[in-house]
Amino acid sequence: MSDAISFELPWARTHQFDPPAIFDSLREERPLARMVYPDGHVGWIATSHELVRKVLSDPRFSHNLEDFHFPVTRFGKPVTGSSPEIPGMFIHMDPPRHTQYRRLLTAEFTARRASMLTARVEAVAAEQIKVMREHGGPVDLVTSFAKPLVLRVLSEVVGLPYEERDRYAHAPTVLHDPDSPEEEVAAAFGQVMSFIVEVIERKRKQPGDDLISRLLADGQLTTEELCNIVTLLLFAGYETTESGLAVGVFALLHHTDQLAALRADPTKLDAAVEELLRYISINQYEMYRTALEDIELGGELVKKGDTVTVSLPAANRDPAKFECPHKLDIDRETSGHVAFGFGVHQCLGQNLARVELRAGLSALLREFPDLRLAVAIDEVPLRLKGSVFAVKSLPVSW
Repeated sequence: MSDAISFELPWARTHQFDPPAIFDSLREERPLARMVYPDGHVGWIATSHELVRKVLSDPRFSHNLEDFHFPVTRFGKPVTGSSPEIPGMFIHMDPPRHTQYRRLLTAEFTARRASMLTARVEAVAAEQIKVMREHGGPVDLVTSFAKPLVLRVLSEVVGLPYEERDRYAHAPTVLHDPDSPEEEVAAAFGQVMSFIVEVIERKRKQPGDDLISRLLADGQLTTEELCNIVTLLLFAGYETTESGLAVGVFALLHHTDQLAALRADPTKLDAAVEELLRYISINQYEMYRTALEDIELGGELVKKGDTVTVSLPAANRDPAKFECPHKLDIDRETSGHVAFGFGVHQCLGQNLARVELRAGLSALLREFPDLRLAVAIDEVPLRLKGSVFAVKSLPVSW
């Protein structure tokens, strides 16, 4: 396929906050384009807002790992396609199995439940602000604020002991980094799985007010299923949210006009969070679907068995949906953005993530009215590859 783009191309960026420029030309010229995958087979990539939502909501496109007939990635590392179903790992299942598992968790992540956690999240944010003050600037916002805030909250919600975070906190970072050695990934994955099983057994004997305890009391899951569900929540909910918070602060510190507008009117915070979610689009390109039958899509014929990748960053920068999409504008209408995906696999923890982002941004802007980058913008190290766009560190002063 001479007109197919290489899978390796979409990583390079022309600006810290903008998706690769190739997506703009693809979206304009051929929003469903041919793409060469790492193993050499040719599939598709969707870059328009309309087509991304169609692929993610059409049940004829499968997210079941058994339907992938090529090496794909799970948590940033390659795995063999046509693999057997992993009990509890519902992210790689289609309905009705996906529905059965997700239904058990829905009540834990409703907007109402997340709202009830607001005071606790704000308290944790205040404690991390104190840590920053005691350290004094410059300080790395990632390690001193974003990571501990998100991990502490997620740990409490799920039921993982934060004081033992050395046994599980490093695993998501290792697995999301495509440059991590395979042996390091295997070791990290094995360690965190063993620890979660240990925590589950503790909760059987001494339950608490947390997700693990409630799912144990419900009695519908095996230890293997529960372990995989907790692992999924940890890997999917930690790096994404802490990266969203850190990169969101980075974006505001660079776009000083938007930062000033938000400081002048804190009631714009909710709108600012949604615009940052759209603008930075933390979840990148490792989102695949497999056609279960021949499907007409975007003027092309997607054959049964074809792989289709959707680009959430490209969809969130589609000018057909968002006016001047490459501009950060906290006053814009952001409804319909796909930062959390779309369809039945839309992010389960998005309500909690929003609470964490609001509390984190609010605390930083309130407590540090002169918060600023401690290095030049080009000196902030970025992680471009992998499923999660992130800053490796964010040195700030005040």
